Amino acid sequence: MEIPSTTPKTVEEIFKDYTARRAALVRALAHDVDEFYGLCDPDKENLCLYGHPNETWEVVLPVEEVPPELPEPALGINFARDGMNRKDWLSLVAVHSDSWLLSVAFYLGARLNRNERKRLFSLMNDLPTVFEVVTERKPAKEKHSVDSGSRSQGSAKRSNDGQVKSNPKHAEQSCEEDVDEHSETLCGSCGENYSADEFWIGCDICERWYHGKCVRITPAKADSIKQYKCPSCSMKKGRQ
Repeated sequence: MEIPSTTPKTVEEIFKDYTARRAALVRALAHDVDEFYGLCDPDKENLCLYGHPNETWEVVLPVEEVPPELPEPALGINFARDGMNRKDWLSLVAVHSDSWLLSVAFYLGARLNRNERKRLFSLMNDLPTVFEVVTERKPAKEKHSVDSGSRSQGSAKRSNDGQVKSNPKHAEQSCEEDVDEHSETLCGSCGENYSADEFWIGCDICERWYHGKCVRITPAKADSIKQYKCPSCSMKKGRQ
């Protein structure tokens, strides 16, 4: 397993490590599926799926060091491949991957205090799990979630006439309240927090929010989109 050159210690550093490893696992299980499937040969020895801090993934034998420097992912994911439905097998690997991500994060955060651990979990919990991405299951919405009737400045969403609109500047009196309300909103791609001075766009299908730069959508391009679908939802349509 690839060990960070500098061990993450703060909540922000650990969360950054978590999002990078998560992105790698999502890529393996939702984007590079055929390659990942081919590498998990049941005739090989016990294999593990690793997500690295540089957002790359790897299917290899477990580390030989005992005890390992970091918690290890599920062992022998390749053995069940041919004995299960492909989607069910991928979902099973995704569940084990989520468990591994949490174990690594809280191993790194062992010296955090109670409030810091709570904040770390809150940040991680705001992102869809690998299982939710792989199975295309929408996370349950909570009351404080961003809704279509309360969009902050700098974000874009479709109106009833089908046009992409940004919040009008005349809503300045509520801008501070919106920023506070949405400060915990995270980009569905990079996992970074909401920022009112950046362009964001919301998916009309899953209602997740993204930095425009993360999904390569500019404000000008957004104006010509009647219904925006994020990369994940676009892939879902393609498979159907």
